[in-house]
Amino acid sequence: MNLIVICLDTFRQDHVSFYHEGNPVFDGVPACRTPNIDAFAQACVVFDNMYPCGMPTIPIRMELMTGQFTLPYRPWQPLAPTDISVAEILRKEGYVGGLISDTYHYRAPGMNYHRGFNAYHWIRGQEYDPYNSAPTRRRVDDYVNESYPDLWRNRIAQFLANTDDFTQESHWFPAQVVERACDWLKKNRNHRRIFCWIDSFDPHEPWDPPQRFDIYTDPNYKGPRLIMPMGGLAANWATPEQIRLMQGLYAGEAAFVDHCLGALFECLKENGYYEDSIILLLADHGHPLCDHGKFLKGADRMYSELLKVPFMMRLPEGKHRRTRALAQFPDVLPTLLDLLGLANNTDSMHGKSFKPVVLGDSDTHRDAVICGYHAGIDRCIRDATWSYIQRPEGETDELYNLQDDPRETRNLIDAHKDEAIRLSRRFGSYWRRQPTRFVKGVQGQYEVASGAVE
Repeated sequence: MNLIVICLDTFRQDHVSFYHEGNPVFDGVPACRTPNIDAFAQACVVFDNMYPCGMPTIPIRMELMTGQFTLPYRPWQPLAPTDISVAEILRKEGYVGGLISDTYHYRAPGMNYHRGFNAYHWIRGQEYDPYNSAPTRRRVDDYVNESYPDLWRNRIAQFLANTDDFTQESHWFPAQVVERACDWLKKNRNHRRIFCWIDSFDPHEPWDPPQRFDIYTDPNYKGPRLIMPMGGLAANWATPEQIRLMQGLYAGEAAFVDHCLGALFECLKENGYYEDSIILLLADHGHPLCDHGKFLKGADRMYSELLKVPFMMRLPEGKHRRTRALAQFPDVLPTLLDLLGLANNTDSMHGKSFKPVVLGDSDTHRDAVICGYHAGIDRCIRDATWSYIQRPEGETDELYNLQDDPRETRNLIDAHKDEAIRLSRRFGSYWRRQPTRFVKGVQGQYEVASGAVE
């Protein structure tokens, strides 16, 4: 059986319209239209509660490619000589592997994430990739406001220089990734076993969708086209109109990614991959869009807009099922190998196979998950009902009921301290940067959460 992984960067679960069905958080109004992903989902096992553990981009790829947790001990770093990746495992099992990506962190000097693949194809120019050294032909002032410092202006200038020659939709990055992936899939179809990892950096910022997909912004807006948000509280550097513009540009970028995926799905179907392949579509994480006051990823933004991702797996029989089972990214590789009949390669992995969930024999996997940044103090611990966010000392911890308050607007830490303490104790100090932590209520009350007091 073949294996095809389609990894998207920064794609929020609530921007895939399939997930809106029966979900009160969306109120029946899609943030953008994703007809191709929606159609693909109809033949997949779709997960509502698949979570990253250690963030962001590269630590997450490490979890996906090795089946190991990264959060307690692994920062953003290259694939080490001692790491064993999915490409290396499958190559020894007779698979011919191809990596196609515009995620430029992969190709940074010394990163080595292409190791083990028989072929790898880089699409250059995303984000701040130092691809074009010539200055941009466009006015940077048209893409920033007066609050943007030189650092951010220079970043945007690099992206503009990289994309100055984009004149048709096929020039945009996700279209290039899909075109190169389809070419590889067609030319390598006659190999006995195929492994293809397709990694699209979009809809990662900057958000500059082709005009045909820029339909989620206000047509009457007259200000600068802010394609790249800054960090910090958005109200300090952007007007409400500019905030809505950036939210709409993200939606347009997500819709364009979906459009490009339509050609990939058609290629897979036409070349018979639907009949003899496991096809996995996922995103590494979401993206805060000022839902809680800030844009961009960050260690303090441990909410669903960052943590909840689309995750859907198509087996050759194309049966559809939706599950609320809790799982994390280190579980993905053990599951894929288990489904391929290669479970004897997974004993040393941290993650555990959720094959019974995929096959419909179970609807449970983990009882809780943990998410965070290696360099950050903040941690989010969740089960099926509650989300507990552990903050640095001096800040108020947070607790949300995900069933009653899916947008995480009401902190219930004082009313349900017992639930916060229960979740805090679920993962010990090994997972934290501080050995002893306390659950803090808004009234200044403290309860021991780690079982020990300094």
